[in-house]
Amino acid sequence: MTVHGLVETPVFMPVGTQGTVKCMSPEELHELGSQIILGNTYHLMTRPGLDLIRKVGGLHRFMAWDGPILTDSGGYQVFSLAKLRRISEAGVEFQSHVDGARLFLGPREAMAAQAALGSDIAMVFDECAPWPCDREYACRSVDLSLQWATICRGGEKPNGQLLFGIVQGSVYPELRERCARELTAMEFDGYAVGGVSVGEPELEMLAQVDMSVPHLPQEKPRYVMGVGTPPQMLKMIARGVDMFDCVLPTRAARHGKVFTARGSYSIRAADCREDFGPLENGCDCYACRKFSRAYLRHLFWANEILGLRLLTWHNLHMYLGLIRRAREAIAAGGFEEFRREFVAHYKEGNEQDENV
Repeated sequence: MTVHGLVETPVFMPVGTQGTVKCMSPEELHELGSQIILGNTYHLMTRPGLDLIRKVGGLHRFMAWDGPILTDSGGYQVFSLAKLRRISEAGVEFQSHVDGARLFLGPREAMAAQAALGSDIAMVFDECAPWPCDREYACRSVDLSLQWATICRGGEKPNGQLLFGIVQGSVYPELRERCARELTAMEFDGYAVGGVSVGEPELEMLAQVDMSVPHLPQEKPRYVMGVGTPPQMLKMIARGVDMFDCVLPTRAARHGKVFTARGSYSIRAADCREDFGPLENGCDCYACRKFSRAYLRHLFWANEILGLRLLTWHNLHMYLGLIRRAREAIAAGGFEEFRREFVAHYKEGNEQDENV
């Protein structure tokens, strides 16, 4: 339970990095069944700035979203903006990717920023280590992340705001276990597995989840950050993971990629030109009920914004519907059969995709 409502797990969180899930309004997200969305502390600090969001009363009011929000602390940007930052024991100094201005973000700053945003779930500030990295680097990263987690745990936060720890340790089992156990001893409200989906093969990503999740308490939410494809999420639910976020359904939609239960395809493909069927047979989303592949292909080739919106609508409907069905299968005691059947059909439609 969060301040802004109950979140049923497993759950997929659409990514609203800059205070918006691209191409979608809050009302449309509710219509799709979104329970909770994600915002990013670093990007919101950069623009529009915390002062403006604080003046309006927090991120919920600013973006007109009345459901729960989870905010990433900015730790992922330590990885993704590696060329624009300098790490010290106190935190990370960034050179803004927008205007080159200096921005310092450490554990205290990350907690203060997330308090100003008023998110329902805040994440500790950590270092998302790159892949690959040697054991010495990974060990230093875990030491620093645990030190920062301790500071975050002791900081002030708004009434009702939950705080999640993040397990790091790269591909090293003993570091993953150590980080998980030390974070568990700090008694966070939930726990995330970080440092995955940063370029490593799927089998290695799953191995890192296997190194981390068994050492986290079963009675608290377990969240794998930045993942993934539909089959990957089901594989991780089978491993005890409760929460996911990923830009894939929205970002891929803007490039014309359509996710279906039978795999993915590009709406730009020539064989869609005279295809007057829906994006996915049997799908009841707005895009599939009203429009054909031929029309949507036309919108993409004509650079019409509606095409981006409709594919985003469909992809989010597919992701959110999949996780809803997974919840139902778990409740009915048939999740493993559901998972096996879905993955087999998805793989059949993506025979050339080794990551399914």
